[in-house]
Amino acid sequence: MNDGGDEPMELVVVGHGPTGHRLVEALRERDTARSWRVTVIGEETRPAYDRVALTSYLTEDADLACAPHDAGVELLTGDPVVAIDRAARTVRTASGREAPYDALVLATGSAPFVPPVPGHDLPGVFVYRTIDDLDALRDHCANLTTSSPGTGGVVVGGGLLGLEAARAMQGLGVDTHVVEVAPWLMPRQLDEGGGAMLRRHIEALDMKVHAGTPMEGLEAGDDGSVARVALSGGTAIEAGVVVFSAGIRPRDALARECGLPVGERGGIVVDGSCRTEDPAIYAIGECALVDGQVYGLVAPCFSMAEVVADRLLALASGGESPARFDGADLSTKLKLMGVDVASFGDPFAGPDQGALDVTYTDPVAGVYKKLIVSDDARTLLGGVLVGDAESYPTLRAYIGAELPGSPEQALFGGTEAAGGDLPGATVICSCNNVSAETIRCAIRDEGLTDVPGIKACTRAGSTCGSCVPLAKKILDAELTAAGIEVSRALCEHFEYSRAELFDIVRVRGIGTFTDLIEQHGRGRGCDICKPVVASILASLGNGHILEGEQAALQDTNDHFLANMQKNGTYSVVPRVPGGEITPEKLIVIGEVAREFDLYLKITGAQRLDLFGARVEQLPLIWKRLVDAGFESGHAYGKALRTVKSCVGSTWCRYGVQDSVGMAIKLELRYRGLRAPHKLKSAVSGCARECAEAQGKDFGIIATEKGWNLYVAGNGGMRPRHADLFATDLDDETLVRYIDRFLMFYIRTADRLQRTATWLEGLEGGLDYLREVVVEDRLGICAELDAAMDRHVGSYSDEWRDTLNDPAKLSRFVSFVNAPDTPDPSIVFEPERDQIKPVLVTGPRLEVAAP
Repeated sequence: MNDGGDEPMELVVVGHGPTGHRLVEALRERDTARSWRVTVIGEETRPAYDRVALTSYLTEDADLACAPHDAGVELLTGDPVVAIDRAARTVRTASGREAPYDALVLATGSAPFVPPVPGHDLPGVFVYRTIDDLDALRDHCANLTTSSPGTGGVVVGGGLLGLEAARAMQGLGVDTHVVEVAPWLMPRQLDEGGGAMLRRHIEALDMKVHAGTPMEGLEAGDDGSVARVALSGGTAIEAGVVVFSAGIRPRDALARECGLPVGERGGIVVDGSCRTEDPAIYAIGECALVDGQVYGLVAPCFSMAEVVADRLLALASGGESPARFDGADLSTKLKLMGVDVASFGDPFAGPDQGALDVTYTDPVAGVYKKLIVSDDARTLLGGVLVGDAESYPTLRAYIGAELPGSPEQALFGGTEAAGGDLPGATVICSCNNVSAETIRCAIRDEGLTDVPGIKACTRAGSTCGSCVPLAKKILDAELTAAGIEVSRALCEHFEYSRAELFDIVRVRGIGTFTDLIEQHGRGRGCDICKPVVASILASLGNGHILEGEQAALQDTNDHFLANMQKNGTYSVVPRVPGGEITPEKLIVIGEVAREFDLYLKITGAQRLDLFGARVEQLPLIWKRLVDAGFESGHAYGKALRTVKSCVGSTWCRYGVQDSVGMAIKLELRYRGLRAPHKLKSAVSGCARECAEAQGKDFGIIATEKGWNLYVAGNGGMRPRHADLFATDLDDETLVRYIDRFLMFYIRTADRLQRTATWLEGLEGGLDYLREVVVEDRLGICAELDAAMDRHVGSYSDEWRDTLNDPAKLSRFVSFVNAPDTPDPSIVFEPERDQIKPVLVTGPRLEVAAP
């Protein structure tokens, strides 16, 4: 005990990973009396670093080092503890150094589990755990790709870390396969539907997934290194590098050797205070077994560190802290290879637990959402999000609480505005156990005005970052209540809104993302700002979207100029302006569908959609279509999709204007126009409105005197009727108003904002829009006109441009080392005389904690 006048007590922390680092930081922050002298002994030669962001060390050469401790902490690295003398209360390191302790904390973490299959110890086999592991992997892959460019690699394990390893290995230029024994990816976090959707996203990135496939062994090549991976069923994968990421095992050897109890399957047994059987020894993080469970996520590990810090402070003052670790929120959100994936609460609860599920699947957009609610549909129990996890922070905050609306509203973002209304006790940052009230108090008491300030003051958002959007909403609500202007920054890398960035790029003539972030941003960018800037550059006509750096900014569909479907294939949509097509062109589409065995569907927007194309078939299909006079219909992009029409006055006895001719004119004018969101239009030849123009972003209805123009409508999940903008317009005026409307929207809308929500949020609404477009209130109509003229004059078909560029064509292969080989995992069966995708699924596999 230390009463303030005695010598400090001795604390030894064994292990300097993120958990050990967090314990020391928490203790030093609270131990103002300096009642503990702290010695940290780490096995690795480098101090603690962020293992959550390990892959960025390879992909971005990121600096992962945690903040250094203050001068009062003695840190020993590269000299692991090899023995604990409980009676003498000392530890001994490999070099023979002894350190006494009054309290000892074991934060030894975990080790990768390598299944004892034949060949698991061959040269060329790696684990994915430390920076040294990554350095060794990078060196091996460099030699591998230099000597044998086509040799592939295998990651064994389709969990969180396995998919991160696969992403890193692919980034090193290796054709990568993922082998997972469970029937779907991430079986501990995702249900079958979510796992299937994630698989389709990953396979669209030229990565092969073998799910529900046990591995039988590894085989050596002539040089003695690994050369192939044998799977069940007699199949094999040629592989010059293998990474095991098949789970973890607690590193509990020190505890075993000094007689402390450990679990049957590993882990140092501790109670709710994280104390072992020996009252002087604690264990935290992945080496600790609490109530029969080992936790492998950062949030519970940090929570254990906080508990022990409080316990040590109380011990030094002769008291007893009530702090306990009673389990943790295992929710997680991450971006795997550009795909948002989130799991929260209990994603597997079913009717036996009194639970119902609400599920939404959009195979075209690659989105899967599932909420688990109580049987009265009022309390949120859990959920899974794949492809769109924007609502994750708010949904996770409502776990165990009554939803403010229906499950459907929650599923589609209806709770997103609730950041300022969340109960104070709601945990916003589970990694650091920060509540909504803690963030609110910090904003008020410390005068915080931005997210970095919240991170520095409360630690919220400083670890995995998934809670940052919700923390930002709380910040905005507090600043608004205080009468302070709220920042509209796009993300942490740019202090500007999308509209402001658009003007910066336009006025300064910036042509690349690198130039923009170097001159007007910071860092390397993220999955929010990169696609936004890509869209801005495309809107301003800055080159082909697959040209140079631009290609790396694109989302999956834009990356392959086609829509990815549920089984990893793509759909091809040629432009058919106004729905008008000649018999010759119609025959070509039929021939292409027959030649490539594609599913052919007439869409609701008067287009023909060809489904089932493998990635290596896309250029061949485009070639046939382009030669016949077709071009890209941009069904994959945030761009004009189509201008639908009725037959109008040419054929219909009620028609008063040529709706087909106007639709074709508008579609050809605005084709390829990139925007914050997709754009749809329609032209009806009379007031009977057969083309449904009033449900479009801009719609035109014929009158006896000309055309009525409607703007900012949309269908879909939340339909909005378009507003009447102007009446009885002649052709020239109609086109001029649409030009200005579209360019003003593109210049000023937020990211992923449809015209409907843009107009609803526009100060002054429809009247203000008329003043800008018709009366030139802002004096920018000449600029808007010129911008549209530049777009029309510079339009070039993206399919044709890709076909004429061998460098761009090289990306369209299923297998880098066998470009002419089709993907055998893509299977179809006949239905109504056409193909239908077959999705191979299996029963759920329950995986116990180690």
